[in-house]
Amino acid sequence: MQPTIPQPIPQPGAHSADRSFAKYLKWGVITLVLLIDFYLVSVMYLQGEILFAILTLVVISSGIYVFANPKTYAWRYVYPGIMGMGIFILFPLICTIVIAFTNYSGTNQLAFERAVSVLSQQRYFSGEKYDFKLFAQADNQWQIEVTSAQGESYLSDDFRFGSETIALQLESAVSAQPAVPLKTVIENRNLLQQSRLILPNGAELSMSSLRQFAQQSPRYQYHSENEELVNLENGKRYKANNQIGFFQLIDNQGNWQAETLEPGYTVLTGWSNFIKIFSDEGIQKPFIQIFIWTVIFSVLTVLFTVMIGMILACVVQWEPLRGKGVYRLLLILPYAVPAFISILIFKGLFNQSFGEINLILNQVFGIRPEWFNSPTLAKVMLVIVNTWLGYPYMMILCMGLLKAIPQDLYEASAMDGASTWQNFSKITVPLLIKPLTPLMIASFAFNFNNFVLIQLLTNGRPDMIGTSTPAGHTDLLVSYTYRIAFEGSGAQDFGLAAAIATIIFLLVGGLALLNLKATKLKLD
Repeated sequence: MQPTIPQPIPQPGAHSADRSFAKYLKWGVITLVLLIDFYLVSVMYLQGEILFAILTLVVISSGIYVFANPKTYAWRYVYPGIMGMGIFILFPLICTIVIAFTNYSGTNQLAFERAVSVLSQQRYFSGEKYDFKLFAQADNQWQIEVTSAQGESYLSDDFRFGSETIALQLESAVSAQPAVPLKTVIENRNLLQQSRLILPNGAELSMSSLRQFAQQSPRYQYHSENEELVNLENGKRYKANNQIGFFQLIDNQGNWQAETLEPGYTVLTGWSNFIKIFSDEGIQKPFIQIFIWTVIFSVLTVLFTVMIGMILACVVQWEPLRGKGVYRLLLILPYAVPAFISILIFKGLFNQSFGEINLILNQVFGIRPEWFNSPTLAKVMLVIVNTWLGYPYMMILCMGLLKAIPQDLYEASAMDGASTWQNFSKITVPLLIKPLTPLMIASFAFNFNNFVLIQLLTNGRPDMIGTSTPAGHTDLLVSYTYRIAFEGSGAQDFGLAAAIATIIFLLVGGLALLNLKATKLKLD
């Protein structure tokens, strides 16, 4: 008989102490995360990044609530997906819509306080100018000597480049030591510009030219009570114009003048960007033309890809055809090759001087079309290339759908004496179009925003003449938006680009709803 081993007697309150410790640890971690969250939100808000502050607050706070509350246990499994959708889809969409109602651009990117700070940091050379000489010392050290117009000389102690402030002392006589040549000054120009020379009276000197240092003073003085900047150099007054987001020159009567200061600041402008699209002729005309071309391009692409894909699917499914596998492989190859490679190859093929297409046309018909200079030919080229890229996808879909068509229909039509064309038009096409409708709508929406093709093949060119924004005859709305935002000759108008992007979102969103409706009807 085995001896009985005595079991330890549990101490009263041991489990409750463990639970209390775990509870305190849990709330300690939650408190720490909330403090970090509050700190991050405060920093972002003070930097003027209000949207990012709201995003951080929502993500972290909701995460704490979901993972710390036993009642929301089931939500822990879907929370990462919901937050991912919110961060990478909803948040950029909200930011784009918000920017559409502002004057955010290349010259108006800063918050008001930041713009005031940048302008207040500007300096101008206000005091006496001093000639200087630079002397090389041992151990990669230097000395600098400045001389005033009155002949007073000041010499520094040995220093190394990178020192922000260098103290100067009055020198009784000009140094007889040979100065370094101008070439050495030029080589170390950037380092000298970062240094400040301190005279015995406390005045600061900074490099004003390759041979002189001069005293600098703040160019602008800001008065917060009336939001004015005064130019201390010439006495001009600039007042914050919150309608346009700039400090604008005013006269003695307070009337606005044309001159403004950069950088500007971001302000809400309401519907002005949307109104500008339809009222400014320099924007309205290219926008309407590009919108019409975008619709035509998308419709033609869907029409040709479906038509060619359907015909080729019927051909490669034809029973008497030998070597069907080889034909299928060859016809699907354009879909297997990365699109950007195919686009660049076609760009070379359509080259007006050396492209193979023009060489063949010149030999056969004696013509050399200017594919990239003619608006019409450029559009034809885009449709041809996009049809080549898109037909394999439609062909694969049709090949699968053809398998679902009962062969009895074709046998019955053969008994009635129907021709091949009648079989195709009366049986094949109607039975394929219905299930293809949602996919055709999706293809239309995709080509509506086919940025890669336009950017790589034509870059929107040839350009339109007489527009106030960069626009080309082959631009789609998406590439037109990109050019407004990043290729403007003046200020990059992100607000106007965001307004156009919002319109595109509404159009594509409407297509998505139409697609869902078509899919529902098909299922019903």
